[in-house]
Parts: sequence; structure tokens; C-alpha cells
Amino acid sequence: MKYDILILGSGPGGYVAAIRAAQLGFKVGVVEKAEIGGVCLNWGCIPTKALLKSAQVFQYARHAADYGISIKGDIEPDLPAIVARSRQVAEGMSKGVQYLFKKNKIDLISGFGVVKPGKKIEVSTADGKKQIIEGEHIIIATGARSKELPNLPQDGKKIIGYRQAMTLEKLPKSMVVVGSGAIGSEFAFFFNSLGVQVTLVEFLPNVVPLEDEEVSKQLARSFKKAKMKVMLESSVEKVDTSGENCKVSIKTKKGMVEVEADIVLSAVGITTNIEGIGLEETGIKTEKGKVVVDDFYRTNVPGYYAIGDIVHGPALAHTASHEGITCVEKIAGKDVQPVDYGNIPACTYTSPEVASVGLTEKAAREAGYDIKVGKFPFTASGKASAAGKKEGFVKVIFDAKYGEWLGCHMIGENVTEMIAEVVVARRLETTGEEIIKSVHPHPTMSEAIMEAVAAAYDEVIHL
Repeated sequence: MKYDILILGSGPGGYVAAIRAAQLGFKVGVVEKAEIGGVCLNWGCIPTKALLKSAQVFQYARHAADYGISIKGDIEPDLPAIVARSRQVAEGMSKGVQYLFKKNKIDLISGFGVVKPGKKIEVSTADGKKQIIEGEHIIIATGARSKELPNLPQDGKKIIGYRQAMTLEKLPKSMVVVGSGAIGSEFAFFFNSLGVQVTLVEFLPNVVPLEDEEVSKQLARSFKKAKMKVMLESSVEKVDTSGENCKVSIKTKKGMVEVEADIVLSAVGITTNIEGIGLEETGIKTEKGKVVVDDFYRTNVPGYYAIGDIVHGPALAHTASHEGITCVEKIAGKDVQPVDYGNIPACTYTSPEVASVGLTEKAAREAGYDIKVGKFPFTASGKASAAGKKEGFVKVIFDAKYGEWLGCHMIGENVTEMIAEVVVARRLETTGEEIIKSVHPHPTMSEAIMEAVAAAYDEVIHL
């Protein structure tokens, strides 16, 4: 078999690249060793959001009286049912991608793929059979997996990764979550919401450490308010699993602390899937665990490309998708611009949610900008008050000299649905004045963006 474009991996980078390539008239094949849709659809973005929604509904039910609703009897989470719903959602999305492949006449080749010289991929199936497939252009999109630390060897029972965390058969009484990035914070929120005693351990001074410091501190306050234990500037040194529980030795600024827990969840980041896929044999250059590419994802070997988590840049599903589209449009000869990595939004789906794009206040100052900062708290938002969700704020940062919108940082209810306004505005080089004069519907959470911008320019109304 020979294709115009042959893609290794069907995650949000690979499958989106495949569909766009088919739309552009290319004959496309995709090699995938597991479920179509990759980690994102099957074990990441989508099923975790289903879990988090169940946790949110449970919290609403527990606090129904706050909204004038009386619920009789005990309310208990049914973890097997929650997990089953999550798996059904993931399966539905994966089937949706299968449909899109058929609609766009994309061939799915099942098996483990290894790139070979001469623009080829060798595919091995579970029964040991091998076949060679050729492609005029080969795009490598093999993604990443949970990182394992030597002192946190995952056994799948007492020390687990995110996959096991998504399919637990029963709720533990206690859990230590190691790492407070998006994955760690989301699982900490999920289990804490269902009644698990959670201890969140973070090596750096703030939770969600890549976010603006004020956002990080607000999320930590929210976690502590929800009776989660948050240990900052701390590290797990070892875990003793010999007994009934895990004995977790944690190094803090004040010395060693031992915490007992039923389960330890390691959420210390990801590592790329580049081993054993033929990069060395093919001559494709890597650096610090990533494939080296140019602005249009061409490797040093002509005809081979790489996108997604295996290249330098934010390891996010929407980043991979845009890289895939950019890559195939460049192959098609279209006049495309490189992906603007400074304008990629980041979202964390805890409660409250976190969303951001652009420079933090600290980064803007360190870069030498003279800045205007505006902030609007949701305590002053009518919609937030009506929803009973007043935690958080919107914070905006502008260059005082030229008016460039340098960054926006939000924490609050549904803010992940609001950040796209800022992404579009920054891409269009919108000024603060234009945002202030753009009528935002009332009452909405999104009014807080307009109000925060107005605060930066000393025009805020509702503060």
C-alpha cells in the first residue's frame, strides 16, 4: 500500500491532520496500535471531563439546600457507575472519529508502527504479522504517556498513574496525589469532591505552577476550603507499600513528614513516546526527548514530519491539532503561517476552573514591559452570585506603551469557556478600548473580561 500522507498515531494531532489532509485531496492512511483517538479521546481529555462532571453534579446535590432544593435521604457517589459513564463517553467520541475516517475515506491500519528509511512504516500486528506501508509524506504523531519516577514505581494497585485512577473499582478512603499540574489538580479535585481524604504534594512553591501566581494562590485557597491538604515546596522521597496502606515519606521545608494513604497517584508529568519507533534507524534527530522540527514540522530527514507532544511546545491536545493542520496545509502548498505558541490557551478543569493565555504578570515584568493590570473579582459578578459560584477573578495584562494585550488569567466557574474570546482578540491585535466598547451580555460570567479590561484603564463600573 502507498499513500500520499501516512500518519503514525491517531490522537488529536494525528487524526485531525488526517482529516484535513483528506479534505485537501490527499490519499491518507493512519497507523494506530490502540484505540482510535489516542490518549485524549480514550484516556485523557474527554473521559476525565466526564468524571469531573459527575463530581460537580455530586457537589451540587450535596449543596442543593443552598439553592432552595430539599433532597431527602443520603447522597452517595457510585464510583462504578461514574466510571462506566466516563468510559461510555470516551467510546462514543472514539466511534465519532471512526465515522469521520470513513466519511473522509481515510484508511486505518491497526498495529504498532515503526518508521523506516525510504518513507516507509513497518506495521506489526498482535498476531506477529508484519507489513510495509509507504507514504510520500510521513507524519509522526505518537504522543506521550505518564512519566514514572524511580522513587514512585507504579504497581497499578497502591501506586498508580492516571489510567488506573480513571477506572478504580472503589473509592479509597485516602490518597496522596503527587504533582499539581493540570492532571494532578483535576484528579485531586475529583477524588476530594467524592469524599476521599486527599493530600496534594507539589515540589514548586505554587499549585498549577505554570499559571499566574495570583491564580495559583486562589486555587490553593479553594482546595484548602474544600478540606484538601496541600503541601507546597515538598517532594515524595519514598513510598513503603509493604503494609496494608502506603506510608509516604515527604520532604518539606521543615523536615520529613510521613503520611499514610490507601493509594498514591503519580501525576508528575508526561514523557514522549519516541522509543522503539525507528527514529535512530531513519536518521531523525531528537533533542532532550523531543523530535527536532522546523516551523512547519519537517524533521531533518526529507519526507518525515513530527507533531504533538513529541515536539517542543505545550503538550496540549489543541496544540497538536493545530500543528497537524499547519503541517498538512504546508505540504499541500498553501500559504500558511507558523503556529503562534505565545497565543495558545491553557485550561485546568478543577472547580473553580483555571484558564489562561499569554504572559503572566511576573513574566511580563521580567520581559521589561511597562504594564497595566486590571482585575475583576467574581464576587462583583451578578451571574456568579446567582450561580452561587463567586470564587475567583479575571486578570488582564496590557503593555502600557502600545496597548498590546499581553496576557489574561482567569479562575472561576466555566472560565475555560471564556478564554477563547481573549485568544481571538489577541490574534486580531484588539485594543483594550475595543474590548471595553464591545457590548457583553448581562448577566454573564464573560462580563468579567470587559470589566477587568476596564479596570486596567481606570474605567471599571462595577467595582
